[in-house]
Amino acid sequence: MEVFCNNKIPLFFLVLLATLTSLAQGQGTRNGFYQTSCPRVEAIVQSAVAAADRANAGVPPGLVRMFFHDCFVNGCDASILLNGPSSERTAPPNSLLRGFEIIDAAKTELERVCPGVVSCADILALAARDSVLLAGGIARWAVPLGRRDGLVSRAADTANLPAFNDAVDVQIRKFAEKGLNAQDLVTLSGAHTIGTAACALFSYRLYNFNNTNGPDPSINQAFLPTLRNLCPNGGDSSRRVALDTGSQNRFDNSYYANLRNGRGVLESDQVLWSNPTTQRLVQRFLGVRGLLGLTFNVEFARSMVRMGNIEVKTGTQGEIRRVCSAIN
Repeated sequence: MEVFCNNKIPLFFLVLLATLTSLAQGQGTRNGFYQTSCPRVEAIVQSAVAAADRANAGVPPGLVRMFFHDCFVNGCDASILLNGPSSERTAPPNSLLRGFEIIDAAKTELERVCPGVVSCADILALAARDSVLLAGGIARWAVPLGRRDGLVSRAADTANLPAFNDAVDVQIRKFAEKGLNAQDLVTLSGAHTIGTAACALFSYRLYNFNNTNGPDPSINQAFLPTLRNLCPNGGDSSRRVALDTGSQNRFDNSYYANLRNGRGVLESDQVLWSNPTTQRLVQRFLGVRGLLGLTFNVEFARSMVRMGNIEVKTGTQGEIRRVCSAIN
């Protein structure tokens, strides 16, 4: 005998709907995930990032880039942290990443306080946020948690990471493949308001751009000597240069002003000014009259949360690593 409720919908389907709704709410990330299981998680991660900043202020900003590189390869699952002869960590795009020891320090303390509870993926998400907060100029935002750690890390999977020399249309496509739009691209690129890049990533723009034996014409001619002095032709390719000239230690929208003025250091940054869609977004961050303005610190937090939910592993997927550099 089939049972119906008053509105003629079979009770079986109502129970099924309620079950599916409950399951959906239990999947993904959420605020307060560790509220009872490890309430000190955010304070412990913040302490590790702050200690690293005191030791070397140039390292923590690299955590944002590490988080970005993790999320864009098989989702935000801390696969970037795994060691191995052919892991993501060994791939050329990741060879200059810094800050692994910060994640390890936070994990060590969390394993002492809350063993087997907090994932390395969540530690990285929190550390990326905290590295931005250290620069000031942006309010603290909530990071939804509940990610689990991935079991696979392959260098070959990094082939589609956004690169320092990607054209705008390529960057937009790569972001779209991860469910992010052009505004997310321009917003998250603004993370370059803090941090540095090695000369190896942009010196080709200074001396032999596209095999022309000359500089990239989009570089402001008044800025070119500065970059050449910092990165002499044939010099130390590992030397690091601020990505946001004049405001490298402050989280603000001056990065966008530099793009407008031809002072973007990376090619992938400067080309955002050459495309009508991305240029308009840059102008909105700059508050150009006649355009609906965008508030950088607000939009950056939103885009970080969106990126942090790319292909996350939750529930029984993956694992909670005991050591971030190795699967259990």
